[in-house]
Amino acid sequence: MKVRRYHAEDYYENKEKKHHVSKKMLFLIGFILLLGLFFISTIPKITLKNKDIKIEYGEKFNQKGKDYKASNWFSNLTSKVKISDNVNLNKVGKYQEKYQINYLFWKKTATRDIEVVDSVKPELTLPTKDDIVVCPKTNIENYQFDYKATDNYDGDVTDKVKVTEIKDQIQFSVSDSSSNETTIVKKLRREDKEKPILTLKGKETINLNVGDTYQESGYTVTDNCDGNLNKKVTVKNNVNMKKSGTYQIQYTVKDSSNNTTNVIRKVNVGVINNQSPKSDGVIYLTFDDGPSKTITPKLLDILKSENVKATFFVINHASSLDYLIKREYKEGHTVALHSYTHNYKTVYASDRAYFQDLEKIQAKVKNLIGINANIIRFPGGSSNTVSRHYSKGIMSRLVKEVENRGYRYFDWNVSSGDAGDVFTKEAVYRSVVNGLSHTKTNVVLMHDYENNYKTLNAIRDIIRYGKKQGYQFRAITSNTPQVKHNVNN
Repeated sequence: MKVRRYHAEDYYENKEKKHHVSKKMLFLIGFILLLGLFFISTIPKITLKNKDIKIEYGEKFNQKGKDYKASNWFSNLTSKVKISDNVNLNKVGKYQEKYQINYLFWKKTATRDIEVVDSVKPELTLPTKDDIVVCPKTNIENYQFDYKATDNYDGDVTDKVKVTEIKDQIQFSVSDSSSNETTIVKKLRREDKEKPILTLKGKETINLNVGDTYQESGYTVTDNCDGNLNKKVTVKNNVNMKKSGTYQIQYTVKDSSNNTTNVIRKVNVGVINNQSPKSDGVIYLTFDDGPSKTITPKLLDILKSENVKATFFVINHASSLDYLIKREYKEGHTVALHSYTHNYKTVYASDRAYFQDLEKIQAKVKNLIGINANIIRFPGGSSNTVSRHYSKGIMSRLVKEVENRGYRYFDWNVSSGDAGDVFTKEAVYRSVVNGLSHTKTNVVLMHDYENNYKTLNAIRDIIRYGKKQGYQFRAITSNTPQVKHNVNN
């Protein structure tokens, strides 16, 4: 067995070899670490300034998308970021925005939540800044208040308004789909200080011969709280047809709040001041407030079978009835203008309001029959007094201005009473035939509004009576002598 002997130089040689190996290992480890550090330094990082964003509905979203940054140890990589989102700025809700960068062999993403919110309260508009005044017996739950509510997101939310009565106050509140709420509280007063509106039919001043028969033309009464008060009217009549003189007929009506209205009709007996132009027995049948589905077609059938022409003072109705206006014109009748709305409050609010209403119905008629109709009848007639409640002196101005503008207006001197207190075909017949005269232009007021069967059922008998008595029937034209009432406002 050989025993190897180690000398000192062997020891140092081995030590040097081991040290050399350690240096290589350290270099390799350092290189690997340096290489790893390099790779790590190239990793991009996306930084979001705001992790979650709330955007008010209607704002611009792009302004919010610029608060981000992407970089690594060496450079700014923001321009390489791609952004994707499903944000719908037109719809409230929660969405997500995704930021992504692909750099070298790295792919990094970041997300943030986007919420489109609506924090704007609805706008609630009331017709007055004052207290809310309603009639004493008004049921607030059924009362039609004139309010309007709009929302920047939901649009018209008027139907969502809730009205609540709280003691002597009334609360209007409305919420939108985001639970934003607007509330207005007004003081509530239950009172009625408005007098009933009593309107006489026919003339307010009547001239008759001694021995004539006075025939009551009737009246209409409306009240802001009680509605139709025709049955509450008391009439004091001291007319003596056997003795010349000036008499008064007083009409009085009182509403449930004791507001009282008095209207006087004057009757001059023995004094003739008939404004009706003379004629040799011509009857002008006129029909207001049509056309209607139930009456106008059958009325036209009767007029056609009797070979009689009439005049129709039309108002605006559903377009499904427009064919009747065309038929009236096609069959030789005169299509004349009455009103678009036939709402006294609207029509007589001002001179301008009247002509706006008139021009609307004129435009509709022209569109249907191709002519600019210029024969008109004022709602309530030129002698109406209801217009006093809306514009003082308006009728005195309008009767002049309509003619300045090329219109010719016609009232009437024979009333059928079919829009008042006449309820049967026999009564309509008597009212008309008793008012006819061979010494005047007979302009007969009737109506072809919906379900006015009393007039429909009387018209053939009226026509045959007129023919038997030697009258002629004509439609009003621009050459027809005008029949005008005395203006009372």
